[in-house]
Amino acid sequence: MKAAFLSGLLALMPIFVFAQDAVQRDPHQMRGLHNDPMAYIGSLEDPKRDAYQKSQEVVAVLNLSAGEVIVDIGAGSGYFTFSLARHVSERGTIYAVDVSPDMILHINRRIRDLKVSNVVSILADPDDPLLPAASVNRFFFCDSWHHIENQTKYLSLMKRLLKPKGEIVVIDFHKKELPVGPPLQMRIAREDLITQMEENGFRLAKEHTFLPYQYFLVFTAK
Repeated sequence: MKAAFLSGLLALMPIFVFAQDAVQRDPHQMRGLHNDPMAYIGSLEDPKRDAYQKSQEVVAVLNLSAGEVIVDIGAGSGYFTFSLARHVSERGTIYAVDVSPDMILHINRRIRDLKVSNVVSILADPDDPLLPAASVNRFFFCDSWHHIENQTKYLSLMKRLLKPKGEIVVIDFHKKELPVGPPLQMRIAREDLITQMEENGFRLAKEHTFLPYQYFLVFTAK
């Protein structure tokens, strides 16, 4: 049973990580890079990604406050993790959550090399970020929500983990043909995500439209 679980988890890793890739790949190509962690990291950190991901603008419009606790789900190489960390001060905490040991190892090395004290990595279960109740100001998903298998369960869990007035931030690719992002069949349409969130006790609080290929939505509990 344990072997079967690990096999399934390993199969998911390349898809989960390459959700943030700077070029479009089909599932076969995504899985083909599974045995090369440095290729994963190189794709996530590709300078071409900056042109459309606009990470500085994304973090700026979140209007983060010193002392916030933010959970970066599917943190990957830490593309957003360390930018978020700079905006919450030493009093805040960024939890970098991923299911891939290779990504967590890479983030741990960056924590050491950058001498960062407010980033904590978590090698998590696919359906549980392993955090205490009422401890989180914001959950941050960049191109990773569509990989959560049991999304209804995850939403229920996040509701318990969020502090009052906490937020869920979701950035993901529009469900249409684009030059970047995961295969079309893996994407969730903006309208479907909003409906899903409303059906599970959340409402759309803000929307930012400056990203060329992705929607950028902020939800709060009703």
